[in-house]
Amino acid sequence: MPRRFLPTVVLLSSSVLWGLTWMPLKHFGAVGIQGPLVTLSAHGSVGVLAIPFLVAGRRTWLSAWPSLTLIAIFGGLANLAFATAIMSGEVTRVMALFYLLPAWGVVLARVLLHAPIDGKRLVSLGCALLGAFLVLGGRRIFVAPPSWVDAVAILSGFSLAVNNVVFRRTQAVAVSTKVGAVFVGSLAWGALTVLLGWGARPRAATAEDWVEVVAFGLIWILVATAGTLFGVNHLAAGRSSVLILMELVTAVVSSSLLLGKLPDASACAGGALILVSALVEALRADPAPAMA
Repeated sequence: MPRRFLPTVVLLSSSVLWGLTWMPLKHFGAVGIQGPLVTLSAHGSVGVLAIPFLVAGRRTWLSAWPSLTLIAIFGGLANLAFATAIMSGEVTRVMALFYLLPAWGVVLARVLLHAPIDGKRLVSLGCALLGAFLVLGGRRIFVAPPSWVDAVAILSGFSLAVNNVVFRRTQAVAVSTKVGAVFVGSLAWGALTVLLGWGARPRAATAEDWVEVVAFGLIWILVATAGTLFGVNHLAAGRSSVLILMELVTAVVSSSLLLGKLPDASACAGGALILVSALVEALRADPAPAMA
């Protein structure tokens, strides 16, 4: 595989993995383990392991602590909000609101990175958003009134977009250090929300359930996060935002299949548009940061 395609392949693969996270999250929710507790136990487990490495390597990142603080705040908040929204709401609706992410990503890249928004990027972004709209049923997504879950889903997408832009700007810091900051931030957000009483200990959960939550964090979430942030770190910000839409396709298709309901013509057309937009972005020749 040519080296220049590696970030694209890694990002697409991790996006598929993220698109399947709704299954374990719904499982944990069914036994009463809520979003804050999942964030504290799953993401926080990785955060605990990351702390000694961050402390040992502090000389390499100390000068970049403001950016790492933002990564911890917004990356951790994105994880907490996403888990809470998916566990509390309807998967496709949450994903629709979360995937305002490409719009946030392109706008933030323009404002903070001064990245150009050319005709191809506008077409690609338009296809992605129209595809997402069609996958989620077109005008039917506006029938249900807004709720707190909708607000949390939007907050998750915006937080991840901010995290991605700051992550990309901090090129002098190792990807592993920035990934560690995300999980430390998740640990802090999880602990804070649990201390505030937003994640009461479930009585129905068994020891095996808690082991599954921790394993979910140490294996699934760690691999998916590292892959996503590696891709974000080595691709143009607008391109990475559109490529991550593969998560939406995976979530909608997998949830439809497992519920015994295949996507309709509108969903298929939307999925095709999203795939086209991802392909356009993947094949663009505009420069990306050099790989470390």
